Amino acid sequence: MDELKMSMAELDAFMEEHFPQERRFGATLQHLEPNRAVLRLPVGDANLRPGGTVSGPTLMTLADTAFYYLVLAMVGPRPLAVTTHLSIDFMRRPLPVDVLAEAELLKLGKRLAVGRVTLRSDGDPRAVAHAAVTYAVPPQ
Repeated sequence: MDELKMSMAELDAFMEEHFPQERRFGATLQHLEPNRAVLRLPVGDANLRPGGTVSGPTLMTLADTAFYYLVLAMVGPRPLAVTTHLSIDFMRRPLPVDVLAEAELLKLGKRLAVGRVTLRSDGDPRAVAHAAVTYAVPPQ
């Protein structure tokens, strides 16, 4: 049965200890349940590209961060879990508002975690991007 190995508070403390630089990115964990996590990124000038849209690197970083949180929540505190694959499809222009990333775990094996992340502009149910993500899970 799928169950969380870390709570939202434990994830926040883990990230503060092991990745304090991630806090500068500004994403916050909004919701956590088995196999699903939602992060919110407040969008500011640093996230925008010319034309007033959220930049691709911002969206890719958010997708990767959301899936990292979810993997840790499901396997426990393993700082050396790393991205082995991330592909992203940009589907529509994001609005210059907060971006929500919904990460879903599709398969969790002994060595790999496979999932997807859907990104949306806050207040708009349509996806702005979709990412397929795979993480290597180190042994305990």
